[in-house]
Amino acid sequence: MALIPVEEARARILKGVAPLPAEDVKLAHALGRVLAKPLKASRHQPPFDASAMDGYAVIAADVAAAPASLKLVGLSAAGHGFKGRLKRGQCVRIFTGAPVPKGADAVVIQENTEASAHEIKVLSAAKPEQNIRFAGLDFRKGDALLPAGLTLGARDIGLAAAANAPKLAVRRRPVVALISTGDELVLPGQRPRADQIVTSNSHALAAMAEHLGATVVNLGLVPDKLKATERAIHKAAKADILVTTGGASVGDHDYVQEALTNSGVAIDFWKIAMRPGKPFMYGRRRGQHVLGLPGNPVSALVCARLFLKPLINALLGLPAGDDLVEARLGASMKENDSRQDYVRATLVEAADGSRIATPFAKQDSSMQRTFREAQALIVRPPFAKVAGPGDVVKILRLDF
Repeated sequence: MALIPVEEARARILKGVAPLPAEDVKLAHALGRVLAKPLKASRHQPPFDASAMDGYAVIAADVAAAPASLKLVGLSAAGHGFKGRLKRGQCVRIFTGAPVPKGADAVVIQENTEASAHEIKVLSAAKPEQNIRFAGLDFRKGDALLPAGLTLGARDIGLAAAANAPKLAVRRRPVVALISTGDELVLPGQRPRADQIVTSNSHALAAMAEHLGATVVNLGLVPDKLKATERAIHKAAKADILVTTGGASVGDHDYVQEALTNSGVAIDFWKIAMRPGKPFMYGRRRGQHVLGLPGNPVSALVCARLFLKPLINALLGLPAGDDLVEARLGASMKENDSRQDYVRATLVEAADGSRIATPFAKQDSSMQRTFREAQALIVRPPFAKVAGPGDVVKILRLDF
């Protein structure tokens, strides 16, 4: 297969992808989930005219001029409203959040009064509607409160609770199955042989997928054997997305592509005109998306940022935009060849508010420490010319 451009690969992966079905979850478990249906208010908030201050509920006409004396006839507290109706010359002791009695149209703060056993002297005149929060001040029944496609945060949860919504309809989390292949790999904490390394891809990819809102099934390490790889792929049959790392090249011990094909995966494309990440592979199996990532750690994570993230977003009903923004170079860059480069860089804000992206001197795709220290990837199109400090480039933020 010929190398295909990054943009074409992305378009083919996202072609026909629809959001996953909705499911109802309790409000306590909705944080970070994506709202599938708009939330409308089922009630007014506040549901009644409420006092905004501690003081006395009055008829404003009685205290249009001060001082004025009123008969104290009762009390209205939060959760314990005054049951009667206020008449001229009367007042009711009231506390913040308590219902304003029928007949009252103002609240005088207690600092502006003098109290005796059964009489209140109002020392300052009051106007109608003073210190009252009217029913529906925050929202009214039928108001649109939260839009579909919203990733729910703490304030959203609070608003939904205030609207008396015990459950919310959210998108089902995509299930991402992970398989790491390679005889050279051991798990963290194990003692590698002299010819082995500690695996990191599955841990980083699992963390990334969970951060993006997916549920992860880690199927562990698989040796470089065809049948073992096929068995692992079979275990992942129910996942929405299968992600493999390693074994996607053309070496004598690279069995992933053959195992995928034997397992019913239709390979759409293999190899992209990009650096790092050239041996990326994509296919589908009865609606399942299969992403074959390179085994090199940085290559795998760059491919995940470019292709796994927008795929998960699309399944959650979120925008799958490429998130490219502009920055100015902090150092020179040489001309590029036929592949699109994703160059690790630091990102700082200049005094004028612009972004300054400075590439690391070394860009080897095995260097995870450099990848960890980078804040962005500078995107260098194929055949880009020499660029110098201050030149404008496109960057992709590293946000995981």
